[in-house]
Amino acid sequence: MRVIALPVKSLDEAKSRLGSVLTPFERAALTLAMLEDVLDATLAVSGWETWVISPDEAVLEVASVRGALSLAEERPALAGATAQLEEEALSRGAGSLAILLPDTPLVTAAALTTALQTLGPVILAPSTDDSGTNLLVRRPPTVIQAWFGRDSFRRHLQAAAEVALPTAVVELSELSFDLDRPDDILTVLKARARGRTQEVCREFHMRARLATRA
Repeated sequence: MRVIALPVKSLDEAKSRLGSVLTPFERAALTLAMLEDVLDATLAVSGWETWVISPDEAVLEVASVRGALSLAEERPALAGATAQLEEEALSRGAGSLAILLPDTPLVTAAALTTALQTLGPVILAPSTDDSGTNLLVRRPPTVIQAWFGRDSFRRHLQAAAEVALPTAVVELSELSFDLDRPDDILTVLKARARGRTQEVCREFHMRARLATRA
């Protein structure tokens, strides 16, 4: 079994860095839109199951309707969710576990397939600034410890080096982009791919709102 897992925060807490330009309702809608776009990619990857873990019932319902396995988050924060995913993957006999952050709405099935078909026990797709990790693939699921957030890319490289594990780095724009700051919304609006995230940003008139803010 091979698993792509998407950890999603509670909608009440998601995308807090966008609080200056989006209302709580809009942040929740944007989070669900990004999840839909990422699910479009993961569910199209042959030979891999998609799991979604979240404390939010609305998120889990969307995942279930789309055909992903929904897991109710039992431990707070991303570290707890990651540990729960690892335990679940091992208990089900998964040989590979890919954790993809779901705020990557420009990801495509083709880019994801390229990363997942890369050989090696550890595969990393860094964020645009090479600080964070947007995709972590481990074979087996706990071959190194997982981190996410600032400096996680370096920590993953270091952890693999300490146990002499080869690490492949996949640098694709579809995987490196994450929507975290107001300016990132403009990147989505300019993207050629017309996903649900772009649609929601247009519905909220984000280009005009950001121009007024500037």
